[in-house]
Amino acid sequence: MASTLRKNPLAWAAAVAGLSMSLGLVAQQAQAADDLSTSPYLFGDWNGERTRLADDGVTFNFGYGGEAAHNFSGGDAHLTRYTDQWVLGAGFDLGKLWGWNGATFQITVTDRNGRNLGADANIGNNQLIQEVYGRGQTWHLTQFWLKQAFFDGKLTWKFGRATVGEDFASFSCDFQNLTFCGSQPGNIVGNYWVNWPTSQWATVLRLNTTDQTYMQIGAYQVNPNYINENQTSNALKLNNPGGTTGALIPVEFGWTPSVDGLAGSYKIGGWYNNSKNADIRLNTNRDPLVLVGGDPLQHDSAYGGYINFMQQITGSDAAHGASLFLNISQADKATAATDRQISFGMEYKAPFNRPNDMIGVAYGLNHLNGRSAAYQEMYNPGNLNSTNGGNEIVSEVFYSWSPIPSIFLRPNLQYIVHPGGTTQNDNAFVLGLKTGFTF
Repeated sequence: MASTLRKNPLAWAAAVAGLSMSLGLVAQQAQAADDLSTSPYLFGDWNGERTRLADDGVTFNFGYGGEAAHNFSGGDAHLTRYTDQWVLGAGFDLGKLWGWNGATFQITVTDRNGRNLGADANIGNNQLIQEVYGRGQTWHLTQFWLKQAFFDGKLTWKFGRATVGEDFASFSCDFQNLTFCGSQPGNIVGNYWVNWPTSQWATVLRLNTTDQTYMQIGAYQVNPNYINENQTSNALKLNNPGGTTGALIPVEFGWTPSVDGLAGSYKIGGWYNNSKNADIRLNTNRDPLVLVGGDPLQHDSAYGGYINFMQQITGSDAAHGASLFLNISQADKATAATDRQISFGMEYKAPFNRPNDMIGVAYGLNHLNGRSAAYQEMYNPGNLNSTNGGNEIVSEVFYSWSPIPSIFLRPNLQYIVHPGGTTQNDNAFVLGLKTGFTF
């Protein structure tokens, strides 16, 4: 080839022209990737470096999310509060990097800050008005796991530090009220089902039985010291802080059909926690704790089940059209103060021909366990009104506006009826604003 080029000036010219065209195409692609009107990243493609790293097996997840909320009614003060979260993550395709085929590694740390409107205004709500608040306003080691695929991806094994909700009962977090955000069981038994951003040592085995069906089982360390907000230093530690009480074992079966391009996701699952769990009403002598005192009766386990259904009903692809969802979780009545959560609603993507915008509407019930209600009635007679069934009733509507793909501004309205499941708390009307930036 070199000899031909030396002997033939036309060949030299053609080679130079071809190289110039290739460099020009690369420059155009880099410029397009850095165009904020189309790039998914606010900082663009780093002049093509981000794409090159991804081709080599290294991807990044840098983001910021904030949630403001103001209560116009409810509680004992009309306040505005703000809370936020920073996310710093990186993924590594070990097949591309080291020839370790089928292996991926993920590390993510998060930092939360801010104030909780529900607590500061004394609204009395069970589910967070600002879902991004909680688990300690501090740094967390959120993901530190390795996943290995076998048999052309039909079987995967994941182990390391992980959050339960990223694999089991997983659901989007587009809404601002926690009733409609994330893995639902963690909203009612969060003392041992631990969602983002707090992780614990875990292992998950998943089998893709067909292209559209799967089954999986996991085991997650149960350790209250990871979520004890008085011991926030444990949240970022890789080592075990001590205090493990047992294991949470979730099981899930899933079906992800697609009919005429309309995607669906149907999950059914259950969990078993083999830790000791305190009875919410009785002491060790099986007398009411609130009247007699003493130590809570201990149960050998806790358990529950869930379904997650989501089905697109209109649109030409997953990025356009309306989808309906239904989530139901039920925990055992002996140990869970809020024993059931039901939520359903709709999301409509790309309204008004705006490809990055979205509309959301949702309604949910958070049921106060009757045994817990009886406990509170003993403590404060007349506290509960049986006509509402002990339900905290939540509704939310939002419009998500994305001026560019890497930013969204999502104003929302929330209305909470019987916060905490009791008529003693005034209904709350909240104006919220959820924002997101992907760097």
